[in-house]
Amino acid sequence: MFFNKDKNHSTIQPFNRSTQDYITIKNDISISGNGLMKNKPCTVNFFPSKTGKIRYFIKGAEPFEACVENVLSTDHCVVLGNNKTKAMLTEHLTAALAFCGIDSVDICMDEMEVPALDGSSKKWVELFEKAGIEKHIFQKPKHYTVSEPVYYLNGKTSLVILPSDELYISYAVNYDHPDLTRRWVAYNPKNKQEIIEARTFGFYKDLKKFQMLGFAQGVTIENTLGLQDSGYTSELRSENEPVKHKMLDLIGDLYLTGINPLNLKCQILVKEAGHAVHIKTAKMLKDKLIECK
Repeated sequence: MFFNKDKNHSTIQPFNRSTQDYITIKNDISISGNGLMKNKPCTVNFFPSKTGKIRYFIKGAEPFEACVENVLSTDHCVVLGNNKTKAMLTEHLTAALAFCGIDSVDICMDEMEVPALDGSSKKWVELFEKAGIEKHIFQKPKHYTVSEPVYYLNGKTSLVILPSDELYISYAVNYDHPDLTRRWVAYNPKNKQEIIEARTFGFYKDLKKFQMLGFAQGVTIENTLGLQDSGYTSELRSENEPVKHKMLDLIGDLYLTGINPLNLKCQILVKEAGHAVHIKTAKMLKDKLIECK
């Protein structure tokens, strides 16, 4: 491992927060895999942190925080970074952190693209559970809502966030596929595993075109669900799996506000959106969040 963890850690001052305010992992842990876009092998090392931040350390460069202000691109995937370096395909990892409630961890990578693993958040969640999650016995999650409605409307695309007594998420899609025409899924905490394990997807007929453009180099039948004229390239893990993956992406993208979207008391209604709309709305949402009393 060529990066100097101690040296890198000294470049950012931690928040003045009580250790009761954050949730981190109990032990160092690592995982390796290839990226979905560039197919380069990458090892990711996770370290417990007391900063109250999710921070990336890429190839020894200056670290950056996982937040909406550091989103560099939403073309094909979410890219976070600064003027020195970047991390691509962060959304599935961020969503896993949200589901595990982790809000303080240092992520050290020897390449600039997060491994695709199985194309979902499943293996990330399993990794954090293996490392152990530092939960405080008497700590209860803080809940937040919005001071006023937050919305993005543009033609057929919409993302609306309203105050509510509890969390409700609905995601609707309308793809040119017999199983995904005017379909929607609502988030159910009892079936959250179906969201966690929902794989990334794309139209199989477009794969070669994207690969010729330099994208999707690491796509395999194991990490991507291909949409065919009728059916899929592999068996679904659950009904409407592609729509559930859209919800997974949403949870990861909204977590970049610094507030876990799973702790919101809001109605979140989404129709035919993607990473760009998620991030635009997250930037507006960040200024409207208030703690529930």
